[in-house]
Amino acid sequence: MELRQIQYFVAVAEVLNFGRAADQLQVGQPAVSQQVARLERELGVQLFDRSARAIRLTEAGQRFLPEARTVLTSVERARDAAVAPAGQTLRLGTSTGLGERLDAVLVALGEKSIEVELFSASTRTRLDRVRAGQLDAAFVRGLDTASGLDLIPVWQDQLLAALPAAASHLTFPDLAGLPLRIVSRRDNPALVDLVMNACADAGFEPLLGPRSQNLQDTLASIGSGTPGWTVVYQSHANLLRHPRVVFKPLGLQMTTLLAVPEGATISGALAVLLTASHQFE
Repeated sequence: MELRQIQYFVAVAEVLNFGRAADQLQVGQPAVSQQVARLERELGVQLFDRSARAIRLTEAGQRFLPEARTVLTSVERARDAAVAPAGQTLRLGTSTGLGERLDAVLVALGEKSIEVELFSASTRTRLDRVRAGQLDAAFVRGLDTASGLDLIPVWQDQLLAALPAAASHLTFPDLAGLPLRIVSRRDNPALVDLVMNACADAGFEPLLGPRSQNLQDTLASIGSGTPGWTVVYQSHANLLRHPRVVFKPLGLQMTTLLAVPEGATISGALAVLLTASHQFE
């Protein structure tokens, strides 16, 4: 199956006329007909019903069309990523917890000579800035929709429990006896709800300790022997080194998404960013 065959098929499917498709493609009609026929032979199905005066897609053609469009979109995105002009600047919203994944994304952007301006703030502020055109994109978590924006899933992040080293033997239900130090629900409702629901499924309601405002201070407190635990994204935990704190999987994960303006063309620096972010899939 050749890319040209897919391009010709999509062109014909969109106008349902070989002659008009050939005009749009600026090639001869016989070439279009031959390539589509070759594609049908390779697939072993008829993509068009040519029995009537006006052609139409068969059921197989209807199933194949959205997948063919996806292939062409992916090729265009890869082409844009490869030829992103040097010297571009990307304004990117970030948050704590991206850890080594943000590092890898920045390296990939740097390899394409794309300068990055990072902006860290609350989720609401980051989204507002993308809507206002003050940011080109922003990493966010725990959202399903956002008005005026497209949310593109880029990777899954595991959640780990940060515990005193002496409590490394504890299982999830055993954490009922330790105060949970976590951010305010107002600041991160998706994370708090996920953890609270997991605790409920494990048969306990966590005892809430002091709010976690600064992760380093919270880990220092936990490591000093103060009873308690917190949650950390694995990509962040991989960069942390604390001899008196251990990290244990909770069996929970959150989706990290890239928020971009609604209908934005994914090209140039934005295409490089998306490709770099998808490397963790």
